[in-house]
Amino acid sequence: MTPRTAETSAPVLDTIAERWSPRSFVADHALPEGALRGALEAARWAPSASNTQPWRFIVARRGSESYEKIRENLMGFNQAWAGSASALIVNIAETVTAEGDERPWAVYDLGQAVAHFAVQAHSEGLYVHQMGGFDRDGIRAAFDLPERLQPISVAAVGQLADPEQLPEPLREREVAPRQRIELDELVIRND
Repeated sequence: MTPRTAETSAPVLDTIAERWSPRSFVADHALPEGALRGALEAARWAPSASNTQPWRFIVARRGSESYEKIRENLMGFNQAWAGSASALIVNIAETVTAEGDERPWAVYDLGQAVAHFAVQAHSEGLYVHQMGGFDRDGIRAAFDLPERLQPISVAAVGQLADPEQLPEPLREREVAPRQRIELDELVIRND
C-alpha cells in the first residue's frame, strides 16, 4: 500500500498532506494501552472560544460493549466497513453549559478538536475516518447523554488495511484519486 499524498497548491506539513480517511481497517488490530492518548491530548489542546473546551468523547475499543452500541447506531454503508476499525469514537459538543448558558461556537470548537485528534493520530501511524451517518438519538439513548451534549460525528480509528477486503463500490472509492475543490474556489475574497 502506498500513501495517498495530496497534491497541494502550496507546501503543507507532510502529516496533513498524507492524512486521508480510509474505510479499510485491519480487523484484528487491537490498540495497545495508551495508543490514543496522544491524539486525545492533541484534541485537548485545540483552540476554543474563551478556552471553554466544549468537546467530549466516548472512546470505545473493538470488543467492548460501548463499541457495539456505537456500531449498532451507524447508518447505511458505514455499518459495512466501520466494524473493522480498532476503535469508534463519538465526538460530542457541549452546546449548553451545566448552568444553562448557550455555547454557540461549540460545534466549531469540537471540529477543531477532532481535526487535531486526526492529525496527531495520523502522525502516530493510525488512520481516522469521520462519519456523519449515524443515529444521534440512538447514541444519546445508548449512553444516556443529557440534551446539552450533542453527538455530532463518529470517528473510526485503526490501522490501514488492503482495500481489496472491501466490497464494491467501497473498494472503488477507497482507491479513487483524491480530489478537493480548488483553493481559489474556497476563498471568497483575498484582499
